[in-house]
Amino acid sequence: MSDDKKPRADEAPASRAPSQSRRNLLKGVGLTGAALMAASSGTLSAQPSQAIPQRIPVREAFETLTALESANLDAFASRILPSDAESPGAHEARAVHYIDRALAGPMASSREQYGVGLSALEDYCRQTKNLSFYQLSEDEQDAIIESMIDSPIEGYSSLNAGFFFMVRTHTIDGTFSDPYYGGNRDFIGWDLLGYPGVRAIATPDEVSQGSSLVPSRQSAYDMPTHLKDPVGSGSSSTGGAANGH
Repeated sequence: MSDDKKPRADEAPASRAPSQSRRNLLKGVGLTGAALMAASSGTLSAQPSQAIPQRIPVREAFETLTALESANLDAFASRILPSDAESPGAHEARAVHYIDRALAGPMASSREQYGVGLSALEDYCRQTKNLSFYQLSEDEQDAIIESMIDSPIEGYSSLNAGFFFMVRTHTIDGTFSDPYYGGNRDFIGWDLLGYPGVRAIATPDEVSQGSSLVPSRQSAYDMPTHLKDPVGSGSSSTGGAANGH
């Protein structure tokens, strides 16, 4: 399969059908859990006598996942937290980018399980549908996911409830965690929850405003205590790498 035919996790998705379970999932995550899991776009107007050049898609390399793995995983995550007519989902929040980065670090122990599971998912879809998982209709994708939750898919023991719940947990983490970790792009996840963002100090008035408070639009790592001191600066101020943070 050529790269031109491979979807990318950072390209615009097709419209997703509304999901009732999605609303229940958002209610279950909660603001506290989201906090702990803790371009501007312009339009080009063509001149009457000029043709609009073809848009060059932005492609971003993954650290651990292959292009095919990332495409199938993105489709999988998008059925767990799909976008709908009213709000974005896991795809727009770049949950797969979070997973990919974490697999190169704190979640490295899960890399083999992802590799085996995604390989089995590809083989199963090719054998039964002659297509990759990401190429299937949403109904077909849902049917496969529901099958593996009920019991391991026959002949593909790695496609089981354990694999599903691992991906589900990491999809939630990637959608609602601090953007510093690669997901929650443009604070999409926090906006879905009505979480106003990280603040070093919250006054009683701000606390009373709750989700109506104007979003802070900053990562926890934008706080001074988390910023690294310039190398060789000799700074003794609190925070930063020079002080063990």
